[in-house]
Amino acid sequence: MQLPQYDTLLTEIQGPALVVTINRPKALNALSQAVVADLTDLTRRLSESGRDGDWPVRGVVLTGAGEKSFVAGADIVEMNSMDAACAVEYGRSMHRVTQTLEALPVPVIAAVNGFALGGGCELALACDFILASASARFGQPEVSLGLVPGFGGSVRLPRRVSPGLARELILTGRQVKADEAVRIGLVNSVHEDKAALLAAALATVEGIASHSPTAVANAKTAMEAMVGLNTADALEVEAESFRTAFLSEDSVEGRSAFVEKRRPHFPGR
Repeated sequence: MQLPQYDTLLTEIQGPALVVTINRPKALNALSQAVVADLTDLTRRLSESGRDGDWPVRGVVLTGAGEKSFVAGADIVEMNSMDAACAVEYGRSMHRVTQTLEALPVPVIAAVNGFALGGGCELALACDFILASASARFGQPEVSLGLVPGFGGSVRLPRRVSPGLARELILTGRQVKADEAVRIGLVNSVHEDKAALLAAALATVEGIASHSPTAVANAKTAMEAMVGLNTADALEVEAESFRTAFLSEDSVEGRSAFVEKRRPHFPGR
């Protein structure tokens, strides 16, 4: 995978994973307009990298530089000089980034070290899994600034935790520590420190990489398409997803390998 050198992002392929590090540690990795521009370019390039088995990596891991912060939030200093139109476009730019992440055919894992507040929490919510270090802190503190979530938090947080709890977190602005975050379903797992966190994220991608890439992409697409549907319509999406999977070469190989009691070798088609 050929990616440019970004001013605010570090990218590195580690095994089957692309590790993307937001690299503004002095600003606690806040989402400045430059970061948003780099994320926009990166996610666009990833979305054009092919489908399923043609993809150069089998997962993306997002993390933040340093020990203190994943992403502390939007860049309030920059935002303070914006007019309303510019601020709304700033938010819409992150909407495009997060929607592109959700549409990628591979899992995207947020490896949250330290603060994930405001825009940082919203970026993590757009990922398939959230793994956290023991020092992680999550929250939507926008009300303390006279603002509301602008990067998707009011949409995605109620889907990750209960609607009532999402309302509490958004209306009070309180922070959630890692142990509570895993208990309420915001986080998938908690790890001792950043090294253990990244190791767990990479191991998760490694495990997923052993499975059919077409099935993983198909399942991710189907689950996203089901959001907001009633049960009958969602089951129709599942049925069509199952049909597509059943007709794939990966499914033929997977079923044959099961019957023949051997390890499958998925062609990615």
